[in-house]
Amino acid sequence: MAMAEDTYEVIAGLDRVDVAVAVVGGDDAAVAELSALTWPGTPTYAVDPDRPVLHAVELAGPAAAVVTVSYDVPDLPGLLIGKLFRALSHADIAVTPAEDGSLAAVGVKLPVADWISELGPTCDTPLTLLEARKPRRHAVATGPGWHRLRSNADLSRLDPGLEGWDATRSLLRHA
Repeated sequence: MAMAEDTYEVIAGLDRVDVAVAVVGGDDAAVAELSALTWPGTPTYAVDPDRPVLHAVELAGPAAAVVTVSYDVPDLPGLLIGKLFRALSHADIAVTPAEDGSLAAVGVKLPVADWISELGPTCDTPLTLLEARKPRRHAVATGPGWHRLRSNADLSRLDPGLEGWDATRSLLRHA
């Protein structure tokens, strides 16, 4: 929850970005728990665990592009999210790859290209699969890489000099 809160705070701080929180496979209790961490009026909803990115895109409503960010990147700089939005001016999909081969963030241009609808990418989709399936050279834009916090060993990746990740930092301090 601390990582999700910090990730939300980074995104909520971006200019000209409307934020929503998608709970993958969540029930009403999980949605309510995350909703309590957001600013009033922030949409919070459950998304299909088999197609979380595309389901979040559907629920986002009218937009030029949607970027989904994994909850386990509490120290992801907002600049990297902004780079995804910019890349979507020419690409069907833009990603921030994670060091473990997964994706820290996935941006999709609307309307969603057929090949992306067929693939149904998630934050666990390997970048190599996107590259193998892209129909043209610039269909996939790859931003700078980052790391996800998926194990205790990953905690060493958190940079104490970076701003943000206050809830995660506080939780670790008291652990």
